[in-house]
Amino acid sequence: MAGKDIIMAGQRELKRLHIAQKVIEGSVRQAEAAEMLSLSDRQMRRIVGRVRKEGSQGIVHRSKGRQSNRKYPEELKERVIELYR
Repeated sequence: MAGKDIIMAGQRELKRLHIAQKVIEGSVRQAEAAEMLSLSDRQMRRIVGRVRKEGSQGIVHRSKGRQSNRKYPEELKERVIELYR
């Protein structure tokens, strides 16, 4: 499927992916990569591990595409708009 090959990622996530791949290749050390991204060494290890395990998709935030827990019900939203009009 063509849709499975496409990842929706922000600029920040793409930068993390690029640097994580450099760590995996061995051209950059984890400590240097963490400093470049202003992250802790531990966080960089977690990111590199996820990229190794899941590939490019591992860099995308887990909550992306999910509905907010704080979202108001649709009926309430429609009622407020109706009262406003």
